[in-house]
Amino acid sequence: MARAENKTEAGGVTRMVADLAKALREQQQLSQEQLGRKIGYTGSAVSAMETCAQPASDQMLVKLEETIGAGLGVFEKARTYVRMDKYPAQFKNYALLEQRALTLSSYVTLVVDGLFQTEAYARALISGGYPPLSEQRIEELVEARMARKALFTREPLALLELVLEESVLRRVVGSRAVMCEQLRHLVECAQRRNVTLQVLPLDSGALGEHAGVRGEMKLLETPEHDHVVYLEPQDESLLISDPAKVSTYAQRYAKIRAQALGPRESLGLIERLAGEQE
Repeated sequence: MARAENKTEAGGVTRMVADLAKALREQQQLSQEQLGRKIGYTGSAVSAMETCAQPASDQMLVKLEETIGAGLGVFEKARTYVRMDKYPAQFKNYALLEQRALTLSSYVTLVVDGLFQTEAYARALISGGYPPLSEQRIEELVEARMARKALFTREPLALLELVLEESVLRRVVGSRAVMCEQLRHLVECAQRRNVTLQVLPLDSGALGEHAGVRGEMKLLETPEHDHVVYLEPQDESLLISDPAKVSTYAQRYAKIRAQALGPRESLGLIERLAGEQE
């Protein structure tokens, strides 16, 4: 559903795409209703896109490219950047880095890392958050989160590491069926050549040592071989690039990884827990 507040919240790329779509439509002497019929949308949907009341979806951009793109490829190229406009403000800077990352190492403590989430798991998380969001905003965020998965198959391949607290695997999100699907998806991810997945067991602090007590973190290496740390507590965000601080986080992450189960043991645990959800 289109929202009036979208008109003021829309990002620069979304506005540019809206203006360009309108200009190309008018150049080709098409009404909003006529363009809508050509791309499989209503005239109202086209109007909402042009006024930014409802930003163009990924699917709409594909259709606009096919119909009025004039061979320029602009709507195709815009898909990535329009998607960025849909991310929460605090996530946008990190998202740009994530797309280009050479390596990405994550430690999560509460829920499955967004990059590894299934669509159903992501929708259950986002729709159950606070403050509550409109159905349209939920779908925008789910779509944007799913689009991040391109990192798994991008060329050159990024090297991805994930350390999950065992409690994340045991916390049912959505339903038992949703959780079972999510666990099975983690198993599939772990079998990729560029992915290493480990589980930090519940008894990791039994001997008085738990390197992950200070919370979640992401460590990222850019194509320029710069190293940054990303933290996101309570809808805030922090990108850390100071070498000394990044080194401390990297050492802490290495300790967390060392305390986790090995990849093979971790995979076995996830498969067992998935079976318990069936």
